[in-house]
Amino acid sequence: QVQLVQSGGGLAQAGGSLRVSCAASGRTFSSTNMGWFRQAPGKEREFVAAIAWSGGGTYYADSVKGRFTISRDNAKNTVTLQMDSLKPEDTAVYYCGAGLPHGSRWHGNIAYWGQGTQVTVSS
Repeated sequence: QVQLVQSGGGLAQAGGSLRVSCAASGRTFSSTNMGWFRQAPGKEREFVAAIAWSGGGTYYADSVKGRFTISRDNAKNTVTLQMDSLKPEDTAVYYCGAGLPHGSRWHGNIAYWGQGTQVTVSS
């Protein structure tokens, strides 16, 4: 079992940067693929980025490619989403998730979720 606690996020202006992090507990983190999803008011939860258990195999939603970077530190049991060149449409609650099959972009495949972190981008 994996427990996820998120931190970071907040408010930024368009063009700015924010970071959200996810700290995991549990011995299986280093062998678990991780993903970030987001959900805006009135919209479905959508895929943002994912990273394989090894730290490689990253992939992104087209809407964030080139602006967001996912990384992980298995020694510290953390996964981070660095968000640069933010746009107002990036405003959402961001969730980290564990157990995503590699290549999947479907939130239904996530076994464990963080509590969510608000990211607000003003224009």
